[in-house]
Amino acid sequence: MAKKGVALPVTHGLRTSIERHKNRLQAEFTRARIRRKLGSVEAFKAFIESGLENGEDGTELLRPRWIRINTLKTTLEDQLETTFLGYERSTTVSAVRTRHSKSLFIDGHVPNLIATSPNVDLTKSDAYKSGAIIFQDKASCFPAYLLDPLPEDGDIIDSCAAPGNKTTHVAAILLSHNAEPDECSQVIHAFEKNKGRAETLEKMVNLAGSGTWTKVHPGQDFLKSDPKSAAFKNVGVLLLDPSCSGSGIIGRDDMPALHLPAIKNASNSNSKPQKKGAKVPEPASETRKRKRERHEEALDVMVDDDGEVTAVNSEDELKARIDALSKFQLELLLHAFKFPAARKITYSTCSIHAGENELVVQKALEHPIAKEQGWRILKRENQIRGMREWPVRGSLDSCNGDEVLAEACIRANKEDEHCTMGFFLAGFVRTLEPEIDIDAEFLRDERGHLVRDIMGFPLRNAHQEKSVTPVDGAVDQTPAHPTDENDEWTGFEDDNGQNDPAPLPHKAPKLGNKSGPSGRQVMTKKRPQFGITDKSRKKSKKSN
Repeated sequence: MAKKGVALPVTHGLRTSIERHKNRLQAEFTRARIRRKLGSVEAFKAFIESGLENGEDGTELLRPRWIRINTLKTTLEDQLETTFLGYERSTTVSAVRTRHSKSLFIDGHVPNLIATSPNVDLTKSDAYKSGAIIFQDKASCFPAYLLDPLPEDGDIIDSCAAPGNKTTHVAAILLSHNAEPDECSQVIHAFEKNKGRAETLEKMVNLAGSGTWTKVHPGQDFLKSDPKSAAFKNVGVLLLDPSCSGSGIIGRDDMPALHLPAIKNASNSNSKPQKKGAKVPEPASETRKRKRERHEEALDVMVDDDGEVTAVNSEDELKARIDALSKFQLELLLHAFKFPAARKITYSTCSIHAGENELVVQKALEHPIAKEQGWRILKRENQIRGMREWPVRGSLDSCNGDEVLAEACIRANKEDEHCTMGFFLAGFVRTLEPEIDIDAEFLRDERGHLVRDIMGFPLRNAHQEKSVTPVDGAVDQTPAHPTDENDEWTGFEDDNGQNDPAPLPHKAPKLGNKSGPSGRQVMTKKRPQFGITDKSRKKSKKSN
C-alpha cells in the first residue's frame, strides 16, 4: 500500500487494518495461488497480468442460486407473483444454469425452496432486504426439514447456530405446524460460543422474524450446558451442525478477479522516502527467494466452516485435523443424547470426509450412552418424504457394509447434477416410555399418609380401574355373578305358578346365617372380626 515506494505512516488507519488481518490475507492469497495451480508468486503474477484470470472458455457449468422462501414473512405464491414475476418456469434445475437467462426452478425435495439463474442479482430486492427470501444452499436446508419439529416435540436446541440459516428454517417449519402461531409456546434455544458470530446470529434471527420463538445464548458453549437443567426439561429435538473441515462448501472456492500492482522498488515499512539520484537497493538474494517459493509451493490451507485457517502440508496433517474435528463432533453428539426429554436429533456437516460423517455416526451408536438412553438411527423408510426420496445416500464402505445404516445416512455431492454443496446428514430417534407415578395411584390423607382398608391394603384413587390387582397381591373380591341390588326375593312359587309374598321383617336381621321361609338358609355377608375368640372354643374350655 505504498505510492512510489513510500510506506504509509504507522498510525494510518488503512495500514493498521491491513496489518491486523495480515495472517488471514496471506493465507487467502496463498489459497488463491494454489487453487489456480500456480507454483510461485511470479507465475501467479504473470497469470493475472496476462488476462487469463478473466478468460472464459464456456466449459464450466454455472451453479444456480438456491433461495429459501421464508414462510415467517411471506409465501411461495406471493413471491412468485412479486419478486419472481416474469421469470420463466423450468422443470429441471439444469435449465437454470445458463448465464443469460431469467428462469427459476421449484425444488421437489424441500418445500419453499427455489433455484434461480446465477446472473440475476437479488441482493437489492425488497424481499432480500426484509428477510422474506434467504440465500441458502439446498443441502443446508436438509437438517431442519428432516428434524421436522412438531408441537408435541417440545422445545428445540440448535447447538451451533450461527449464522442462523438453519435456526430460522427450524422456526419456519415449527410455526407451519401450529394453527395459531401467536399461541405457540415452544422455544428454540440457539447456542453460539463465539460472541462475534452470535451477533450475526441475532441479526439474522431478527431479520427473519423468528425472534419471538428464538432465545439466543451468545457466548455460551453447548457442551457446557446442563441437560438436566429446568430450562431444558422440555427440549425434545436437537439440531447439531458442528464445526467441520468445510470441505464440501462451494462458495469458498470462488475468487474475485485479482490485479497485482507492478512495484519496481521494494521498501520495508520503516524506510524513509528516497532522494532523487539515490541508488536503488539490490533485490534479495536468489537463494532466499527460492527458499520462500519452495515453502509457498508446499503450503496448502484448509478453512473450516468457522473461518479458521489451518495449514495442511501433508496427508498426515490432514488426517490429524480430521481426527481432532471428529472427536469434538462425537462429544457434541453424545452430549445431546443426555437430554432426558429428547426424542429426535439431526447431525450434519458440510464435509466430504467419512471421518467426520459415517464414522462419527457409527461411534455414537456403539457408545454406551446411546445404548443406555435407547437412541437408534432414523431409518430411511421412516424419514420425511423429501429426504426419503433423496437418491444420494451414505457410503456403504464407510459403514462397514451395513446397508441399513448407509441408506439411513444422507449425502449431497459437491457440484453434481443436483447442484448442491458437499453435505452429510443423519437422524437419530428414540421412543420415550411414559413415566408411571406409582404413588399417585393410591389415596393419601391430609398428612400425606396412605389410606388403607380394614385388611391393611392401600386404597386406590377413584379413577383407577377396580379390576386392577393391587400391587401387594390382594385378590379381587368382586362376586362372580353380581346381582342387582334392587332385586327383592318374593318367596317361592306355588303349584299354580304364583309367588307367595315373603313377610317383611320389622327389624333388620342380624349378620350371620339365618333360616329363610320354608327353612331355606339365606347367606348374608359378615365383616371379619379380628382378635375375638371363637364362641365354640370358649364353651369347650368351660366344659373342661
